[in-house]
Amino acid sequence: MRSLLTYENNGSMDVACPWARLVEVARDTPVVRWEMGVGFFSMADVVSVGNHPAVVSANPITHEPMGMGSREPLIPLHLDGDVHRHYRKLIDPLFAPRQVALFEEGFRHLADELIDGFIADGEVDFVAGYAVPLPATMFMQIFGAPMDDLPFFTEMKDRILKAEGLTIEEREAEGRLWGDRLRVRLAEIVAERRAATTQQDDLISKFLSWEVEGDKLSDEDIVNVMHLFVIAGLDTVTSSIGCLIGWLAANPEQRRQLFDDPSLVPHAVEELMRHQSPVNVGGPRWATEDFEVNGVSVKQGDMLLLGWWTANLDPAVFADPLTVDFTREANRHAAFAAGRHRCLGSHLARLELRIAIEQFHRRVSDYSLAPGAEPAYKWEGVRSPVTLPLIFAAR
Repeated sequence: MRSLLTYENNGSMDVACPWARLVEVARDTPVVRWEMGVGFFSMADVVSVGNHPAVVSANPITHEPMGMGSREPLIPLHLDGDVHRHYRKLIDPLFAPRQVALFEEGFRHLADELIDGFIADGEVDFVAGYAVPLPATMFMQIFGAPMDDLPFFTEMKDRILKAEGLTIEEREAEGRLWGDRLRVRLAEIVAERRAATTQQDDLISKFLSWEVEGDKLSDEDIVNVMHLFVIAGLDTVTSSIGCLIGWLAANPEQRRQLFDDPSLVPHAVEELMRHQSPVNVGGPRWATEDFEVNGVSVKQGDMLLLGWWTANLDPAVFADPLTVDFTREANRHAAFAAGRHRCLGSHLARLELRIAIEQFHRRVSDYSLAPGAEPAYKWEGVRSPVTLPLIFAAR
């Protein structure tokens, strides 16, 4: 519970099969009070809190967010009300399904290039060989930042998100120092692109020129949005690819379903994201007034934590929630959050996950965990396999 509520890296979540315990949380302790506020773990409560107008995403006293290495609210993640709606209206069209679909061909080509590098070996550490470089490289190409910056961005992201052995306060202070360093480089990139005589076809160029009903992003806004994208774009998709393929590698019956009927892959992505929920809990939120959520009293100033993973395993919503069913109907999961702050990049993430699986399945006829291998999982606010040794038969 301390892992879920305070992001404490105590090892309790670093296991391959934590689902049964999480179902118990949703069933037996759907609401938990602790010294800083209230944690909600059922789907009904998570959705209600996520949509409540008295809940905000940055501390209402200090106006500071938590967990992302930023001293100011990140656009649009930490904004609420009219300001949040303003920026979502401005940015959402850039990540609409039609826009995201334009990246599909390039993503498939990159996936094949990576597979070419290990297909003759018959084995691979799937995390290092595919799950990490595939979305990271694609992110840099879509984003438009120089590839030479990838190691620096990755280091800043890890320093911000994965500081072990620190209290919440220490982690926030340390994360903001690394976030400051990240901002310096992002501001340099924006200045370089402003000064360029020609622009590339990428997100930074779109940020620089995008306009909706006369509204534009300032350079400060662009640096802010880029900060969020670096943290999210280099972490969550990698974790998700690893979790999804890790589960398939250990479950031959469902794996065979996808080989026999590739049209099930989009459904498999939704069901496995529900089941795996790599982003386990939402970032902290705060109550700006007293209110009730489904009979639960919330006090002004309470910090509120929302459990996406437990909500996705809530037996009140999903029949037999521990069973992975690629034909599950009405799969309204919260793996990409719920409420007003639903993930801005969810359409892009879905595309990346679908293509990552499809291209790997097109190149191999089967795969499994290497004999004697035990995948090592790590939970640091996001759950991911550290290593995933696979053996496979190439087509």
